[in-house]
Amino acid sequence: MNELSVAQVVAHLPVEMRDYLFGMWEMQDWEHLEYDWDFWGRRKQLPPPGDWTIWMILSGRGFGKTRTGAEWICRQVEHTHHLRIGLVGETTLDVHDVMVLGEAGILACSSPWNTPKYIPSKRRLEWKNKSVGITYAGNKPDILRGPSHHYVWLDELAKYQYPEDTWDNMEMGLRLGSDPRALATTTPKPLTILQDLIEDSESSSEVVVVKGTTFENSNNLSPMFLNRIVNRYEGSRLGLQELYAQLLEDDPEALWNRDSIDLTRVRKIPPLSEIVVAVDPPSENTECGIVVAGLGTDDNCYILEDLSASGSPSEWANKVLSAYFTWEANKIVAEKNQGGKMVESVIRSATYKENDIYKIVADSIPIQLVFASKGKRARAEPISTLYSKEWVHHVGVLGSLEDEMCTWVPKTKESPNRLDAMVWAVTYLMLDDEMPARAQWNEKNILYQS
Repeated sequence: MNELSVAQVVAHLPVEMRDYLFGMWEMQDWEHLEYDWDFWGRRKQLPPPGDWTIWMILSGRGFGKTRTGAEWICRQVEHTHHLRIGLVGETTLDVHDVMVLGEAGILACSSPWNTPKYIPSKRRLEWKNKSVGITYAGNKPDILRGPSHHYVWLDELAKYQYPEDTWDNMEMGLRLGSDPRALATTTPKPLTILQDLIEDSESSSEVVVVKGTTFENSNNLSPMFLNRIVNRYEGSRLGLQELYAQLLEDDPEALWNRDSIDLTRVRKIPPLSEIVVAVDPPSENTECGIVVAGLGTDDNCYILEDLSASGSPSEWANKVLSAYFTWEANKIVAEKNQGGKMVESVIRSATYKENDIYKIVADSIPIQLVFASKGKRARAEPISTLYSKEWVHHVGVLGSLEDEMCTWVPKTKESPNRLDAMVWAVTYLMLDDEMPARAQWNEKNILYQS
């Protein structure tokens, strides 16, 4: 069992005793205390005792899990030299913006005497003691095939497009030194890898799972944030996940379930004949649904990416344009119920970056506006049928979209913008008057006979 550090002992002393000790400290003592996570971290944010190999933190939003991961890495480098450390995020941008440069990232948590040099072009952090951090992305799991590490920190594991592949490749490379360890910090989602780790923790001391809620860190969160997020999620099934870190089970009344989605999931994108970016504009404070889908040469539909996000009209319009050009899409399909022609004008007035020059799209891309004449469930039911016939496939894991698909029912107050965008995309690519037109008229698609 690990012994308590001096800082941990001091942190739990009565206030009077702490004040007495602090009164005898020199300036250098205060400087070291400022960067001593043993003193500042809450009990659940400190490494658990024991000879564990995997430490997983399942927590609600705002718990402080990213800060925990960054401090854990800084602590390892502070005490040991020549380490090789893996830093894995959802995407390359997430590693850069959150894990390394974020307000709770490694550079922000590093002491002045132990701050690494960050070289983004080489995906490296270099410390003075010859330790090295290498960055990886969960949407490119094969990049972890081969490298070895002493320690690995995986942030938001449940959001990775390929969580199982990423984890498997990481764990096979966790083999340097006499005590290699990995920390996964994530908001929970009912993924196989998370469920397996939870089960392992119940039968083995090698895996330790720590759960925490948003409210455990309320002293460090903005009251405005707490008020907004509680008003949005409290009392809902999604709130159990986002605030209380509980794994959501499928709603039996929902049109989809995870088993059926897993059944047709693919890892690689097949040859495509057409790609669309579907947009479900936000109403009030909801997210803008942005989903990219493609029609395969096998006449099946493939959901390629979920880029749904909150933000101003110009912000989500820029995301739409970025997706259009990144995927070399054929068309943008957008619902016009929310704002009518405004949706098209917002997209056409947005800018995109090409060769460091910002350009306006104007009339250069095709945009098709669609009108929702039926309710959400009525529009979604034919698409659910296509899923059940195994004609629609997700490329990798699209966690937030799948959460909506498997938990949304008409009585839910939250608007399923991601789900709506997916429905518009598949409807455009696969349906004609609610009949599977592509499959119906294309004789080579033998699936139509099923």
